[in-house]
Amino acid sequence: MRHQPTIHGALTIEAGLWEFVAEMLVGIDIDPDRFWDGLQSIVTELGPRNTELLARRDSLQEAIDGYLIDSRDDFDVDEHVNFLHRIGYLGSCDDEVQVSTANVDREISEISGPQLVVPLDNARYALNAANARWGSFYDALYGTDVISESDGCGQGPQYNPIRGDRVVAAGRDFLDLHFKLDRLSHHWTVGYEVADGALKAHGGDGTVATLTCPERFVAYTGDPEKPGSILLRKNGLGCDIRFCPESGVGLRDHAGISDIRLESAVTVIMDCEDSVSAVDLQDKIVVYNNWLGLMTGSLACTFHKNSFEVVRRLEPDLSLTSACGSKHTERGRALMLIRNVGHHLETDIVRHNGRPIPETFLDCLITSAAACHDLQHTGTYQNSRTGSVYIVKPKMHGPDEVKLACDLFDRVEDILGIGRNTLKMGIMDEERRTSLNLRECLYHAQQRLVFINTGFLDRTGSEIHTVMEAGPVLPKDEMKDTRWLLSYEDSNVDTGLACGLSGHAQIGKGMWAKPAEMAEMCRTKLAHPNAGANCAWVPSPTAATLHAVHYFRIDVADRQRSLIHRQQRHGQRWEVNDMVTMPILPADRVLEPTEIEREIENNAQSILGYTVRWVGQGVGCSTVPDMDNVGLMEDLATLRISSQHMANWLHHEVVSAELIETVMRRMAVVVDRQNSDDDYEPMAPDFNNSIPFQAASALVFGAREQPDGYTETVLRHYRRLQKARHSKE
Repeated sequence: MRHQPTIHGALTIEAGLWEFVAEMLVGIDIDPDRFWDGLQSIVTELGPRNTELLARRDSLQEAIDGYLIDSRDDFDVDEHVNFLHRIGYLGSCDDEVQVSTANVDREISEISGPQLVVPLDNARYALNAANARWGSFYDALYGTDVISESDGCGQGPQYNPIRGDRVVAAGRDFLDLHFKLDRLSHHWTVGYEVADGALKAHGGDGTVATLTCPERFVAYTGDPEKPGSILLRKNGLGCDIRFCPESGVGLRDHAGISDIRLESAVTVIMDCEDSVSAVDLQDKIVVYNNWLGLMTGSLACTFHKNSFEVVRRLEPDLSLTSACGSKHTERGRALMLIRNVGHHLETDIVRHNGRPIPETFLDCLITSAAACHDLQHTGTYQNSRTGSVYIVKPKMHGPDEVKLACDLFDRVEDILGIGRNTLKMGIMDEERRTSLNLRECLYHAQQRLVFINTGFLDRTGSEIHTVMEAGPVLPKDEMKDTRWLLSYEDSNVDTGLACGLSGHAQIGKGMWAKPAEMAEMCRTKLAHPNAGANCAWVPSPTAATLHAVHYFRIDVADRQRSLIHRQQRHGQRWEVNDMVTMPILPADRVLEPTEIEREIENNAQSILGYTVRWVGQGVGCSTVPDMDNVGLMEDLATLRISSQHMANWLHHEVVSAELIETVMRRMAVVVDRQNSDDDYEPMAPDFNNSIPFQAASALVFGAREQPDGYTETVLRHYRRLQKARHSKE
């Protein structure tokens, strides 16, 4: 293997990347010279625009800082809106916006359901997410707190038949609710058959029943008189009843049902960004190679589970017989999207005239080229049946940056020789300037758009950083009920629907951050499809199966039609003034010292718990115990909001630097204890020698100076230091 970088024109390319690209391009009729010439032209033509737009971010923030300082004592929201218009932060879009994205897969345009986001540097997790299209409802119920452990239903090392019976009963309740029989309850059935193209259920007393909505019966496997499985469908989602009278569960079931499998994670975002720790060539090659393996179907992962060796690969499609007797195929895998990094990051694994290039340029070209294997059907499976590549773009600030992303997609399509608008775009609505100008953002991407979303954590981090000079912000938990956040959630849906996203693109809602709290999720996350969102993020395949139940209950397409009708009659549910109402502590609000310290402890514990994984172990997304030992899903978004919140209170002297330092050291001991069972280097007591602790401190004390409050620059610096230390040991 070569170790010296390759010089190609003005580009200097690390040897490992040059070799990876050469291998990736085999079989898709793209010449390496054309590839690298294309990247050089992208950097030459679009690089200066990217630099100018990043500088524009800084100049706008500087203007807002000055305005907020001057108006602290006499702030007026109307004047603030006028000011934002004057400086060009807030614009207006008078042109008609009607999203017209073509060749969109049904998983995006028609089917509503859960969505997973998974770190692409972990092959096992990526495969698990891709294979989460179908999930066991029985396993999801049995293994979580959705089924109470009271009354003898506890979980243990051995199967508990009492708990199992409770699970089966819940499964029958689900069938009765969504696939009702005309003369029976599913609780009373002793068998099912397919006759004359219809599903028939038999009761123990000889009663024969059919579905009250017979069109919900789709297909089956095996003998029609004694099928091995039955596929039902409601609201676009499948329900696969499995029969195996010889299995442990089926043996106890009077109809021989061994499982109910629900169509769960319809789409998954393979993430190069917020949930990934990739700081150098070695890390980035892992990310790119995993994506290539998913596109070719060759990715595999071997691991041990319960003392057995398991080899995980992509699941094949399901072959069934339709109700009318013809061959029927169901997709066995989620539709995969990929999230590139933001415009603000650079990479030195490729240099242009000696300088690092925008990493998002490299991400876009390489991930799109890898997806050409899917477009040209060179691999085992097909991801997109419509010939599209789905790229999610994060951290864009306003319409000009969306326009730059569209121009980047144009250049990449030309380099790869694929048709215009093959590359579809997802826009993360997670920055304040994008939220306020969402309609114009959609205008620029209206032929490519397939996804918008809301995300409380990053959007709140953006809010705190933007209004840093206005005053001390509210405690984090109180942010969830603020006017700006509620109007932001409404504006995202209203704007998306008004711009014609229905039938073309997803409107998404944010992550459920408590992987172990599934009962609470089932009680509350129904609000997302009810809000008109046709996808929402969940932290695991199990959570996807449980959240899928909400989409069986609510027809999101019908809900969106109702919201569009309401909007046409009554107008939008939000105002710009609401969106710029800042989450600042009221002047008469006095925080108690114990309340302040508790807030700082929570923030510090969250930051430290995450940095020990990201910096110390190279883990970009993990479940971090909070102060009450409740596991919370943490990624860069959670880090951003926690560090910005502490920096705000420090800046406005709600807390002192000495208190933060004291609390950070105290919480480091807590985090060390919480990670004591892991392969882990403790931070205490040698704090000055702990690179993760140094990183956490830098994130807090340098948060105001970090552009837009982002954390990647700090994290990457300290992760590289940590890797260098380990390489010397």
